Amino acid sequence: MKKHYLFLFICTVLFSCSSSKKVRENVDFTEGWKFYLGDDSIAYNAQYDDAKWRILDLPHDWSIEADFSLKNPATPGGGALPGGIGWYRKDFIVDKSDEGKNVYIDFDGIYWNSKVWINGHLLGERPNGYISFRYDLTPYIKVGEKNVIAVRVDNSKQPNSRWYSGSGIYRNVWLVTTNALHVDHWGTYVTTPTVTRDNAEIKIETNIKNSSDLSQTFELYSILIDKDGKEIARINNSESVGAGENVSMGQSLKVSNPILWSIDNPYLYKIVTRIEQNGKVVDEYETPLGIRYFSFDPNKGFFLNGESIKIKGVCNHHDLGFLGAAVNTRALERQLEILKEMGCNGIRTSHNPPAPELLDLCDKMGFIVMDEAFDMWRKKKSPYDYSQYFPEWHERDLTDLILRDRNHPSIFMWSIGNEILEQWSDINADTLDLQQANMVLNFANTLNKKDIDAKELHVNSLLTIKLADIAKKLDPTRPITTGNNETEPSNHIFRSGAMDIIGFNYHGNNWVNFHEKFPNQKLIITESTSGLMSRGYYEMPSDSMNIWPERWDKPFDRPVHHCSSYDNCHVPWGSTHEDTWRLVKNYDHISGVYLWTGFDYLGEPTPFWWPSRSSYFGVIDLAGFPKDVYYMYQSEWTNKDVLHIFPHWNWKEGQTVDIWAYFNNADEVELFLNGLSLGKKAKEKDVYHVFWRVPFHKGTLKAVSYKDGKEVLTREVKTTGDPISIRLTADRQTIKADGKDLSFITVEALDAEGNPVPVADNLINFTIEGDGFIAGTDNGDPTDPNSLKKPSRKLFSGKALVVVQSHKKAGKIILKAISPNLKGDSIEIDSK
Repeated sequence: MKKHYLFLFICTVLFSCSSSKKVRENVDFTEGWKFYLGDDSIAYNAQYDDAKWRILDLPHDWSIEADFSLKNPATPGGGALPGGIGWYRKDFIVDKSDEGKNVYIDFDGIYWNSKVWINGHLLGERPNGYISFRYDLTPYIKVGEKNVIAVRVDNSKQPNSRWYSGSGIYRNVWLVTTNALHVDHWGTYVTTPTVTRDNAEIKIETNIKNSSDLSQTFELYSILIDKDGKEIARINNSESVGAGENVSMGQSLKVSNPILWSIDNPYLYKIVTRIEQNGKVVDEYETPLGIRYFSFDPNKGFFLNGESIKIKGVCNHHDLGFLGAAVNTRALERQLEILKEMGCNGIRTSHNPPAPELLDLCDKMGFIVMDEAFDMWRKKKSPYDYSQYFPEWHERDLTDLILRDRNHPSIFMWSIGNEILEQWSDINADTLDLQQANMVLNFANTLNKKDIDAKELHVNSLLTIKLADIAKKLDPTRPITTGNNETEPSNHIFRSGAMDIIGFNYHGNNWVNFHEKFPNQKLIITESTSGLMSRGYYEMPSDSMNIWPERWDKPFDRPVHHCSSYDNCHVPWGSTHEDTWRLVKNYDHISGVYLWTGFDYLGEPTPFWWPSRSSYFGVIDLAGFPKDVYYMYQSEWTNKDVLHIFPHWNWKEGQTVDIWAYFNNADEVELFLNGLSLGKKAKEKDVYHVFWRVPFHKGTLKAVSYKDGKEVLTREVKTTGDPISIRLTADRQTIKADGKDLSFITVEALDAEGNPVPVADNLINFTIEGDGFIAGTDNGDPTDPNSLKKPSRKLFSGKALVVVQSHKKAGKIILKAISPNLKGDSIEIDSK
């Protein structure tokens, strides 16, 4: 009997193992790569000896590992960074059970100028550092034997970006295995041409590839699944495809009482695409679906599902502070959580295609995304930037961006350029090189066939039309815009007539009377504000405007490389946060705004020079700590009760200090110093804070907000003593044991009463034990040149951040923090 049960158990295990293999395998291909920083002309060879190379997991950014104190990453225009040439290699074996199948490798992004080989065969090259791409490994794969992928990355010519780009295979890599008959790369396109709250029509276009040498007949199923996994509708059709050919099939589904995707309820369905032959599934593929409808109105702005909504967005660069450019889903999610808490509902992917993980999160969390393709076209902004590749690669890169991203419900606009220098007439067809001239003139001929008089349009307008035409053919469901710092109708991008929405960068004086120069046009503020702030740093008087000179022409310097955290400091082309929001809030024809920027980012340390190494533009600093103006937006962009007073209360006796308060859901705020009322203040019209000028005396500053005479919220700031101890606070004390998950731990110094000391700048050293490691440290200080991978960090304005990353083994992780003259602290993280 025991033998019988053992036999049944073995059979069950064998059956489950054999049946668990999916018809389409999409394998995380990021583990166990070998890396060498340097060049070797024969490293592509399969027999090359890489035994001494460093072993690491992707994503990987080699530039962030450098000590910024040794090399200036922030020269004018973004400047040179630790670049160079790097090689990556990985061995792998394709199981014999996959004999006859197709094997692909998908790269989400490599910065930049990559070349890829398999077993010594060059698969191709891709200069763009932000684009995703695929190579077919099938012709060169040795089934059941060792195969070698080699990747060369050339980021040696600097500067090639106006901000920190990173270097290497900094996004994820996937190994995809399919049968010969399968859905092609980015092969589904799902749209909702008709949507009401009662009914929705779903159209599905599926591109099916047959890589076999025989024609194939098959059944295509499209199945609508709701968030809970319940099937809502399905359709199936029969079709044939010739040997080595593709076929495109169109299908449609109806759904009653659809749950609409919105920023407050980002409900996601999915379409399961299934190919069957003789009742057997040969491929299965999922596509996310958010059912929603939207419009932009010239006079009333943006509408989502029939509801008027102001877009309250931010621009963000792609770096993640301590991680550099290396993508991490939890780090992206944390950024979006912080922005969502502020009331932000929009993201602009400044100024290049984002990581796919960011768009997945925006789908799930409810953001209105402007997906941006290019920061330059033919004319360069940095000596070695993408402009040199644009003539040859722009069609392919823009096409791949649209094909990859067009199923994301969070995307509402395509931007085909940011502050493109072709806005002006300084480029003529006569000055273009032969390749560029032929590119434009050939396209002009196609326009003539469409009854467009190309001779009447400038070459830059023609190029605009061409790019818009590419996007519209691939996705006619979304409007096209550009971010423009030329806001006159003479702008060649506007003259092209190709823009569905006019995008203005800055130039707030042109927003109110927009329709005088652009009748019946739609307006979005693609970029604005550029306020300058260092978290926790204050200069008074706060009602005196501080406009820093431009940094681009020559270095600007002063003893302290910090900008005041009162909203009174900005670049000459920008404005204060309150001035920008006042216009956006009060004028319906302004669809919304994308602030520059949500988070501080590496590079572009305007207005200062080295040793500043990151921006001052963010509403949130590089470590993820909100600056004071964050609470102005929270008070205006959310319905939650808000009361925030600043600055801290550690000053010299008798010094005059400006006290600001942001609040909402209340009529007024009363300020108390050591129990004595300093009076009540109500906000004036179109002013989003109140303020008092108070002589400093040690003690407690308390603010109380009132609505109809009743207390709403109370906030206090206290004079603190000297720091005597450290406090560690984790955003999450339980993380996944997947080798990728993160715990973000805030570090503070406390006085004898247990109050955080807001001016503490102690150096804190960190050690770690158990099943995790320190992924990086930060403090939000734009002038801190130390490597963000260093396990020590000075407090800046009383705070620092240490980030713990899990290993793949479950267990306990213990982080300890020590500092001379301070009582240390430790925290335990569970990795499960």
